[in-house]
Amino acid sequence: MSDANLFEQQRANRRRSAILVTVFLLFFAWIGFGGDLIFYLQTTGVPDEASRDSYRHVIPWFGICATLLAAAMAWWGWKRGSKEILWATGAWELIEPSRPAENVLVNVVEEMAIASGLPRPTIWIVPDKDPNAFATGTDVAEAHVAVTEGLLDALTRDELQGVIAHEMAHVRNYDVKLMTLLAALVGVMALIADGTRRFIWYGGGRRRGGGGGGKKGGGGALVAILLIAWVFSILLAPIVSRVLALGVSRKREFLADATAAQFTRNPAALASALRKVEDASGPTKSIKQGTAHLCIADPIGRRLTHKEGRIANLLATHPPMAVRIARLKAMAYQYDKTGKIPEAV
Repeated sequence: MSDANLFEQQRANRRRSAILVTVFLLFFAWIGFGGDLIFYLQTTGVPDEASRDSYRHVIPWFGICATLLAAAMAWWGWKRGSKEILWATGAWELIEPSRPAENVLVNVVEEMAIASGLPRPTIWIVPDKDPNAFATGTDVAEAHVAVTEGLLDALTRDELQGVIAHEMAHVRNYDVKLMTLLAALVGVMALIADGTRRFIWYGGGRRRGGGGGGKKGGGGALVAILLIAWVFSILLAPIVSRVLALGVSRKREFLADATAAQFTRNPAALASALRKVEDASGPTKSIKQGTAHLCIADPIGRRLTHKEGRIANLLATHPPMAVRIARLKAMAYQYDKTGKIPEAV
């Protein structure tokens, strides 16, 4: 891959990160200030002489709190997202290898760091028997590569080299920064949406109309329209953010595969590793759905990535594994004929 293409991808990823944070803040501003507007319209009919139990919503507390919370969560996701992801998987940092497979892993990571021209990332082991791997971090100097125990047991050295090269490609292409931030924000959005739904169903129904015979509220049809849009925004936010995360991931997997082939000069080894990962029997239980897009293969049982189609393209965390393997095999065939790895595009 040419330097121009690499730098352009890095710039594009930085732009997408800024856009992602902006959309995240705007969404929470809408949830907060939209709720304020609905509540304000509902209480405008309460007369000034109403009883002390009546309430007129004037100060936009919901919007202020929601926006500040979103800003704090975005900052937290940027600063602590990678550490929280590793913590959530139960991963432990490999500092002193204690068995041959761990020695091989350390050597391979160092080799791929040299091949990619990057600092060596910290190495983590996820206590899970299903073979998988992921990279996370917000900067190439603070990157982390994690592999499951099952991956170490299942792969040969060449295959492991291909997997680590794939993860280093994500680091080099600045994919991990965007995908780590996205994982943190998707999780926060799901959490806040769940809390808001609870408020709607369990808290919102307890309030009654204005006392003292005053009007129940103003706004009429406008309130109804705003309320419907507001509720649908809350209900759909986790789904939309999830699809966004999956789309971001799918577009980068092919490039990471091709870049890994350039690092190792052995695309067939990565194809063989992906086949073993795909053929694994169970899901990677230690890796949750919110961080699935970080992994080299879908950790949720890989039910969708074995085939193509509209549903798979919409819901799967990764491109169809068969397509990825076929492309790598084609690269291996061309390399055997010409002695050159095709350029990643």
